[in-house]
Amino acid sequence: MARTINTKTFITLQAAFAAFGVYFCMYGFRKPFTVASFEGLAYFGVDYKILIIIAQAVGYFVSKFIGIKFISELKPQKRITYLFVFIAIAELALLGFAAVPAPYNIIFMFINGIPLGMIWGIVFSYIEGRKTTEIIGLFLCSSFVVSSGFTKSVGKFLMDSFSISEFWMPFSAGLIFIIPLILFGLLLERIPKPTEEDILLKNKRQPLNGKERKALIQQFFVPIMCIIFLYICLTVLRDFRDNFNREIWDELNFSFDSSIFTLTEIPIAIMVLLILSFMVKVKNNKKAFAYYHYILFAGILTVGLSTYLFQQGSLPPFLWMTISGLGMYICYIPFNGIYFDRMIAAFEIKGNVGFLIYTVDSFGYLGSVLILLYKNFGSSKTSWLNFYIDLNYIITIAVFVLSAIAFLAFRKKSKPKSNTNSNQFINFDTSKIL
Repeated sequence: MARTINTKTFITLQAAFAAFGVYFCMYGFRKPFTVASFEGLAYFGVDYKILIIIAQAVGYFVSKFIGIKFISELKPQKRITYLFVFIAIAELALLGFAAVPAPYNIIFMFINGIPLGMIWGIVFSYIEGRKTTEIIGLFLCSSFVVSSGFTKSVGKFLMDSFSISEFWMPFSAGLIFIIPLILFGLLLERIPKPTEEDILLKNKRQPLNGKERKALIQQFFVPIMCIIFLYICLTVLRDFRDNFNREIWDELNFSFDSSIFTLTEIPIAIMVLLILSFMVKVKNNKKAFAYYHYILFAGILTVGLSTYLFQQGSLPPFLWMTISGLGMYICYIPFNGIYFDRMIAAFEIKGNVGFLIYTVDSFGYLGSVLILLYKNFGSSKTSWLNFYIDLNYIITIAVFVLSAIAFLAFRKKSKPKSNTNSNQFINFDTSKIL
């Protein structure tokens, strides 16, 4: 018995380590360029940095729509090949970005976004449908909290220490992460398939054809629409904070070096892991799924309240960026897999997480592109900091309302079994919470 437990623990740790490592390294091909300012460059009436961020986001947007079909139908035996091929394409695109003069190199940032948008679905397909998916998924999700800041620190370090230009820095940073990514990818490929116990607890995961995907959307139309719109809001907030972190810190008049992008994100990653790890202890899938909505309420209210306290002078800049970032990520992270993993198990859906992730993700990046265009053309005189503060308030209200509607819609869809109350979707009886 002890040997069995140790084996399961080892597999969980292996999966968590490998999944974290692959996605952490992926960010080395995606985010370092955002730490560059490209100051003074503008084309077609748009700031050059906004143009290349939009180009990559549009690539991501296109990738997510492709992924609705591609990831939901992906065969396990082909995953590792696609993983390495997609990373190679992304790095070659960064080489094109460096070698081709602006503004013609913008197309290469678009190309870079397409293959990178597929990586999440590939990695999560290795870990979904397991008894320990939640804990593995948390480690995976924490990777993009830490890696975004870390890879930006790497990019700034390359420019400051080796005088690498803003155009060659993204390709150079990618080279640093190639070998580690390959090693983590090979380790991920060695993870055993879900056991019979995993399948019993979390339902067997299987590819979905077009007819099955349509039926799933029809069955949960109202809550899925709410989730799509609230995820658009969260993606807009998360991407704006991530892409214009440097500009926000500059306007806060906060003295910082390259380490600031990592130092603010590490406490967030640790806190998110600690808070969401308690969900692993909830064995009842319907209760766990309901609890995620309570986490949504608490997280988004943290964003709004911390922003208000910052404006009142009660929170210093570093603490505000950390607390508001925590609130945002505690909402954002579950929608990258673990929320949908519980949804599939709670409602005994035949399918896979990849389809649901890519459905909401595709619209999320569309929202991110639209908000950047609005910032450039409709609110160009508003500072980055004030625009970000306004986003915090608007999105706090929108996400709170949408998550409440989704909760009620899912609760209505819940079908409790006649012989037990333990599987019922938890209700709003506060006496049971306190």
